[in-house]
Amino acid sequence: MDKVSRVIVHMGCSADGFIARKDGRVDWMETSDRFEDGAEMDPEFVREFLASIDCYVMGSKTYETALDFESKGFGWSYGDTPVFVLTRRDLPVTRQSVELVSEPLESLIRDRLRPRYGKIWIAGGSAVAGECLRLGLADEVSYSMLPVLIGEGMPYFDRLNADVPLHLLEARAYKSGMVALRYEVRR
Repeated sequence: MDKVSRVIVHMGCSADGFIARKDGRVDWMETSDRFEDGAEMDPEFVREFLASIDCYVMGSKTYETALDFESKGFGWSYGDTPVFVLTRRDLPVTRQSVELVSEPLESLIRDRLRPRYGKIWIAGGSAVAGECLRLGLADEVSYSMLPVLIGEGMPYFDRLNADVPLHLLEARAYKSGMVALRYEVRR
């Protein structure tokens, strides 16, 4: 029997809804804002949260950004959790937990991941996030909205072809000024 699974699209974004600058840079993600009434995001909370994710799915550009962060000394954000990278390119694989996959997103999630994993985290980018919604694969959409406007860039979702009704599950402000929003996708 299949595990009960949830496909969650999550990325950080600017307050105007961009996940990166047009050239892919995310230098704007480090902000100095402070909201005293916000919740504290202590290291234990972050560890527990990351431990609840069973696998990650991302596009090749998001993977390359993660590799770049790692090469600059920021570490590998995904730990030993399985990471599935959607690509047809021959990219470097620096750890056993990473698998490059060229199969369609729909069959990857439906046939391979839903039967094996509970919390399937779509970590980027906009093409993968948009495809998840167009195909009806996403159960939730989650934003980590940062307190900055960047004016233009890569949208959170690429090429949505119809409205997607959502239901607010949670809204939480943090001391860093970041606001986390969780929505259930209505079918």
